[in-house]
Amino acid sequence: MKGKSYIGFVVREAADKKFVSGLEDLTVDNLPPGDVLVRVHYSSLNYKDMLSASGNRGVTKNYPHTPGIDAAGIVEQCTTADFKPGDEVIVTSYDLGMNTFGGLGEYIRVPASWVVKKPEGLSLRESMIFGTAGFTAALSILRLTDFGLGDNAEVLVTGSTGGVGSIAVSILSHCGYSVSALNGLNDEKEYLKGIGAKEVVEVQDFLDETGRPLLREKWDASVDSLGGNILTSAIRSVRADGAVTCCGNAVSHDISLTVYPFILRGVSLFGIDSQNCPMPRRVRAWNMMSKEWKFPWLETLASEINLNGVADEIARIRTGKNRGRIIVNLQG
Repeated sequence: MKGKSYIGFVVREAADKKFVSGLEDLTVDNLPPGDVLVRVHYSSLNYKDMLSASGNRGVTKNYPHTPGIDAAGIVEQCTTADFKPGDEVIVTSYDLGMNTFGGLGEYIRVPASWVVKKPEGLSLRESMIFGTAGFTAALSILRLTDFGLGDNAEVLVTGSTGGVGSIAVSILSHCGYSVSALNGLNDEKEYLKGIGAKEVVEVQDFLDETGRPLLREKWDASVDSLGGNILTSAIRSVRADGAVTCCGNAVSHDISLTVYPFILRGVSLFGIDSQNCPMPRRVRAWNMMSKEWKFPWLETLASEINLNGVADEIARIRTGKNRGRIIVNLQG
């Protein structure tokens, strides 16, 4: 395998401190040390990949770099007893695609402790339709159901046209919950209804900027991926003894609210960390996505590109015009 060449999407820092990207010929010799060498069949595009490709030092410190926080493929080499050549595996989170060359290259080499054996109920392609976004949505829903989310509960999902939101809406509606989807794009109501939203809520009707410590109780729980004033409005709108999960900061990393939702209504706020999630919970989430939470319209959430289309799709993510999941076929 030494000297094996492959194609990868590489981001480089130019002399003027601008960042340029494109496809390059690489070799596995340049991959970091690790236990498992994986031939990547599918990856996907996420908000963090856009940040890495844009030179965000909070995500990626050193360039040149290959982003891609998601990868699904087949083991070609393993130096431990955990996996064997031919195993179909999923790698997400940890440092993949951040400072470790990621899934937007045809090969990755990672520690065995980062690798999940693909559940039988998912194909490699389907696992990347879920990807980190679906995994994060699944962790959020696990928190709510473990907390005691009742049958037929009413759940608000923010960022509902994005990757996490689309999958959260889909899983929750598939499981029989009544889902309200917060729509930030005026032309996406039909899409959100099509993936199971019972109600579509427009942002202008949802946001409360008055500073009132509590709002009218409307939902039993909420899955938030945006942060900022969207998150605070959700917390103030959840019913007594309800719960909110928080997994993103696309709107803002700051929140401003009083303690009253917590001490007068008993609302619980759960932070979701998909990057460093313990392996037992990680495996549990993937197993749920391969069985009970695998909704019939999974394919409708995805559009597929190859490595040649990555730069254009990253630009779309940067402008906030993406919808659903973009998967990258590295074998096509």
